[in-house]
Amino acid sequence: MTQSSNRLFDELARLATDAAGAAQGVRREVEGVVKSQIERFIQDMDVATREEVEVLREMVSEARAENERLAARIATLEAKLGETSPQNPAA
Repeated sequence: MTQSSNRLFDELARLATDAAGAAQGVRREVEGVVKSQIERFIQDMDVATREEVEVLREMVSEARAENERLAARIATLEAKLGETSPQNPAA
């Protein structure tokens, strides 16, 4: 009786191990399918990539810096213009 009990437990343990391995395989397969579906969905939405966003961020930063330089230059020129000629009351 003891030997048959051990054999039964061994068979149950092997069955549980096989079931766990099969479940892991199914889990990996489902993850792969879901990941590919999400990637395709994002591509269909035409979402910007991280690299594209970084390029745009750099361009905006450079444009902002140039805008500040030009604003300072305009202020300087306006100040010089105001010193050399009377201010226009309509302005």
